[in-house]
Amino acid sequence: MRVLLALLLAAAAPALADPVTLRASPQDTDGRVTLGDIFDGAGQAAGVLVAERVGPSVVLPAHRIQAVARAAGLDWTNPQGLRRIVVRRAPEAAVPDAGGAPAAAAGALVATPTPVRAIPGAAVIQRGDSVQVVYELDGVRLTITGRAQRNAAVGQPLPVLNLQSGRVIEAVAAAPGRALAGPAALQARANAAVLASR
Repeated sequence: MRVLLALLLAAAAPALADPVTLRASPQDTDGRVTLGDIFDGAGQAAGVLVAERVGPSVVLPAHRIQAVARAAGLDWTNPQGLRRIVVRRAPEAAVPDAGGAPAAAAGALVATPTPVRAIPGAAVIQRGDSVQVVYELDGVRLTITGRAQRNAAVGQPLPVLNLQSGRVIEAVAAAPGRALAGPAALQARANAAVLASR
């Protein structure tokens, strides 16, 4: 409901939105695709999470990107009439470690955090940590940054203080620095319960 309200308000006031330009070749470096990776001129909305890239690239529907941009206060009119936007992993030179072997790309360590890799019961988020809370509904994803109000392991409830509104969001810890709200939070709790029972 809040997501739809935010989208309606954004659509009703296009004059207040900041115009942005699609980058010629959108790329990300860490597996987390943000509005700043996709658009030039994203400003304060540059850190808004749009998707997570698992492989070398991710294909995103243009209408979804447009909706997330509007909700974040940006105006992208899609003048080319694109249907899809491809975001690729930014090329990085492999840096050898102390033993001379090439080190993994920085994004490889954080691109696919999953509950399976987490140590059962170990807190992945500490009280006071900065946390990105992801809410997704009907293909639209919104992200806010807040502060964790207590420690939480993967799948555990986590109250997060929204720094802009001052309200506490009931979320579920998903990975270090990341939590889920809405329908995805229920699924994360169920997955954690299944893993804990094994």
